Amino acid sequence: MREQFTFPELSLVVLIGASGSGKSTFARKHFRPTEVISSDYCRAMVADDENDLAATDDAFEILHFIAAKRLAAGRLTVADATNVKPEDRKPLIELARRYHCLPVAIVLNVPERVCQERNQVRTDRRLGSHVAHRQLQNLRRSLRGLEREGFRHVLILSSPEEAESIRLERVPLYNNKRTETGPFDIIGDIHGCHEELTALLSQLGYKQAQNSLVPPEGRKAIFLGDLVDRGPDSPAVLRLVMQMVEQGHAYCVPGNHDIKLLRKLRGRDVQLTHGIAETLAQLDKESPEFRNQVAKFLDALVSHYVFDQGRLVVAHAGMNEEMQGRGSGKVRDFALFGETTGEVDDFGLPVRYNWAADYRGPAIVVYGHTPIPEPEWLNRTINIDTGCVFGGKLTALRYPEKELISIPAARTYYAPVRPLLTPTAALELTAQQAHDDLLDLEDVTGKRFINTRLQPNITIPEQNAMAALEVMSRFAVNPKWLIYLPPTMSPTETSREPGLLEHPAEAFSYYRHEGVPTVICEEKHMGSRAVIVLCRDEETALKRFGVVGEGIGVCYTRTGRRFFDSPQLEAQFLHRIWDAANKSGWWDALKTDWFSLDAELMPWSAKAQELLRRQYAAVGASARAAYHAALQGLDIAGPDPEIAQLRDYLRERSSLAERFVTAYRRYCWPVHSLDDLKVAPFHVLATEGRAFFDRDHVWHMETLGLLCAVDPGLLLHTKYRKVDLVDNDSQQQAVSWWTDHTEVGGEGMVVKPLNFVQRGRRGIVQPAVKCRGREYLRIIYGPEYTLPEHLHRLRSRGLGRKRSLALREFALGVEALERFTRNEPLRRVHECVFGVLAMETEPVDPRL
Repeated sequence: MREQFTFPELSLVVLIGASGSGKSTFARKHFRPTEVISSDYCRAMVADDENDLAATDDAFEILHFIAAKRLAAGRLTVADATNVKPEDRKPLIELARRYHCLPVAIVLNVPERVCQERNQVRTDRRLGSHVAHRQLQNLRRSLRGLEREGFRHVLILSSPEEAESIRLERVPLYNNKRTETGPFDIIGDIHGCHEELTALLSQLGYKQAQNSLVPPEGRKAIFLGDLVDRGPDSPAVLRLVMQMVEQGHAYCVPGNHDIKLLRKLRGRDVQLTHGIAETLAQLDKESPEFRNQVAKFLDALVSHYVFDQGRLVVAHAGMNEEMQGRGSGKVRDFALFGETTGEVDDFGLPVRYNWAADYRGPAIVVYGHTPIPEPEWLNRTINIDTGCVFGGKLTALRYPEKELISIPAARTYYAPVRPLLTPTAALELTAQQAHDDLLDLEDVTGKRFINTRLQPNITIPEQNAMAALEVMSRFAVNPKWLIYLPPTMSPTETSREPGLLEHPAEAFSYYRHEGVPTVICEEKHMGSRAVIVLCRDEETALKRFGVVGEGIGVCYTRTGRRFFDSPQLEAQFLHRIWDAANKSGWWDALKTDWFSLDAELMPWSAKAQELLRRQYAAVGASARAAYHAALQGLDIAGPDPEIAQLRDYLRERSSLAERFVTAYRRYCWPVHSLDDLKVAPFHVLATEGRAFFDRDHVWHMETLGLLCAVDPGLLLHTKYRKVDLVDNDSQQQAVSWWTDHTEVGGEGMVVKPLNFVQRGRRGIVQPAVKCRGREYLRIIYGPEYTLPEHLHRLRSRGLGRKRSLALREFALGVEALERFTRNEPLRRVHECVFGVLAMETEPVDPRL
């Protein structure tokens, strides 16, 4: 009797035994409560009574449903029921197969007297002696056929002592290499091209040592199979790969050609087509010992591997998300051949289903099998079989760098049955861009939970998502430009300074309380938020954004709408910034062919003309006219004391109305041409390959200053100053700067931590808070908001919801840009962009 039983960590464990055999006790000892699904418990869920046999069918329906959900989520599951008949076990075995898990049978075949004795002392259930007798008969009748039923691991315990002494050990599946984080060099189909393989490994930094190649420190190679057939020296390829795997320098997964060779070496009958005849002829020159080593090596290869905590999956022909890290015949077949439609093409080859087009998994999947001229990313998958044996090249993907390294074939060794496609032309969409032409509603609708680097599990309610989709589908620019939407910004806490609602002291206090040592104060411009995406040329617009015939860029609002109604004005605007980038050397300095800016575009009236006309101007005009007429009437009425008091009251309100009109007029002027516009960029959002959230705000200001200096007529360099929050003089100087600026009509300032992303006592702090001047706030809260009775009421405003919204939108915006710069599918970027827009539909006081 063995004292230890090992079984896969991901499996469906089926407990088998008569009533009273001790299954539930055994389950409690060896498994977590959440892992065990008891038929008795499910029966009680249905009928409030574990002994109500009328509820048995419903109970097992629940058991199978829960088991399916757990197996789909990759959780070990234990089915605790008698399961003594093959027909009872069959649906469980089918369930394991459906979710590509191995079924495990643990049988408690204890003597009948033990079951009878235990059943007699049970208080929760009374069973006749015939029940256990019949169950044991059914169990023993089918005991020898458990493996034929499909169980891959079987443990039979014949006594209570064996059940008590056995130790269960869960072992990882062979494909589970999650703790191996790399870095890796993943190499596509070799097909006997030994010369190209050694050249590629040499270029990757591998050094010759004792008939093998040793990788650079810390790296390992991963071979994607199809080591043999068609090429000039399959034995040399096998020898090198076998040595590297044996020495721990590499991993290897099998290809379909390798498995076909294995079957032939094992004496199976195979068709000598597609290059295997050449491989066999080459192996005939090798020793029998070497051929046996090859067979043993190929037989031990695992269908696929999961590395780096599930972030990387490698397989010869690819791997669907639901199969990753699992083990079954279907998983192995998919890894070897991919998914076929059952049809053949004009060349007699199977038509393969493009599984990568539907892939939605979080892991990167690297595969080969189907030769293509150039590797292309599609939905976090990449095929790196570039047809070396057919005269193409041998390609490696460096992970996590995502760098592609290739060696051209010395010659064409084998004519392909199906000609390789020509490489993608310079002015054609990539596979990813072509796939992204169609938006999948499931990617942006319904209740969603978005994980971001800065904040986990951001919830997007379904109704908000629908509102965002409405805006995007009806009003937005071409979605391929929409790589970012800026977050909302919270004001400071309410000030207690006389006559003021906001003051810099509260902003400084907030950040100081969060442990932020230094902030930057930037002049706040009264305009409209604008995101600018600009490419060096139209070829870059196509190559990077998949946009054709829309010029070199776009300027859009914080809700994704095109900023300019006139295409000609937008083109002139973008060309001026493009020209400034050329003259300032920005392209070369930032090593990019495109960039994105966050900016404020002025005047306010350029985008808010209708709002001004209908709301602000209407209020101002009616107030001035009404107060003027009322005061004229009171002047005629004479010097009565009561009339004099009313006159003073109206004069004060009339003065406040004048100040209201003066306040909004400062931010309005007619726009007839580009010369009437000003744009103040304040964030360099992203360039090719990186987002700049790791740079502090001084870097952003200085870098943008170089751009603004070239064209001060259009580009306005934002004034700013650093403030030391432990230095009172530094803070007081900033307060004086704010006071001077707002007293002459300036809107105010934005206070930000020096670091773009700053963590405080309880996570990410506000990326910015706005501190607006007294006269500007008159536009927001109305002409008379500074009167004591109104200020008292407004000081009770709550900021909690606004600040929560600002943090969530900030995290989503950062995530969107970082995903785009990592070349993730556009749906992954839009998930976050749509999320920001959805957040904007939450009911929050718009005056904040």
